[in-house]
Amino acid sequence: MRLLRAFAAAALAVLALTGCSTATAQRAVPPLPRTERDRDDLIDAAQQVLVNRCLARQGLILPNASAPQDHSASAPQDRRLQSALFGHGHPELSVTLATGYTVTAHTDGCLAAAERDLYGDQRLWFRTRVVVNNLRAEAQQRMKRDPDYRAATARWTRCVTPAHEARPGRPDPAVSTRCARESGLTRLRARLEPALLARVRAERHGQLTTYRQLRTRALRRAADLYAERTVQVTLKKGSDPS
Repeated sequence: MRLLRAFAAAALAVLALTGCSTATAQRAVPPLPRTERDRDDLIDAAQQVLVNRCLARQGLILPNASAPQDHSASAPQDRRLQSALFGHGHPELSVTLATGYTVTAHTDGCLAAAERDLYGDQRLWFRTRVVVNNLRAEAQQRMKRDPDYRAATARWTRCVTPAHEARPGRPDPAVSTRCARESGLTRLRARLEPALLARVRAERHGQLTTYRQLRTRALRRAADLYAERTVQVTLKKGSDPS
């Protein structure tokens, strides 16, 4: 999450990509950026705008990461900002992954409000995003249970462990690489991980579909928000809408 990314930089990047120019009040929604990175930037920029608006309604503002920090700010003010941004109390949302880790989030706070605006359903977006973002970790967890992989890992451990000594907590990188190759671990990982990831993605097809649908909604909402802001800026500069 790049919550503190400056809106101006992302918006300028989107403008350059889309060639959007809105000098009239009857705006056209700009075409969506082509690359995934640029689409991420557009959503992040829109989320930042929505968060800033939400905080402003409470008389709060996010500190500029590049500006000198005001150390005179009170701890209660900092806590108020954190609570307004991320919510407070016990997290209402929780997802336990196949890896055993649990991820939580709040449904209050400006970040949650921005996600509801962008994605339509914050709860569904949270559950789907957490699962989709951890598909590779799930595949790696399955790989660790593979008998051949476990045998190769045992060979690697013996290889990096000096004779008559305990295994080092951080083996020398060159030794680790050599042992991974000699134990067959490198070759086995290269074969198993893509196959297991493909299997996991197939099993999570429904969630992946939902993820894409929600993200497309957010992209279109972000593009509309960007067009809206461009019109406002243009009109403030004195353009004659027609």
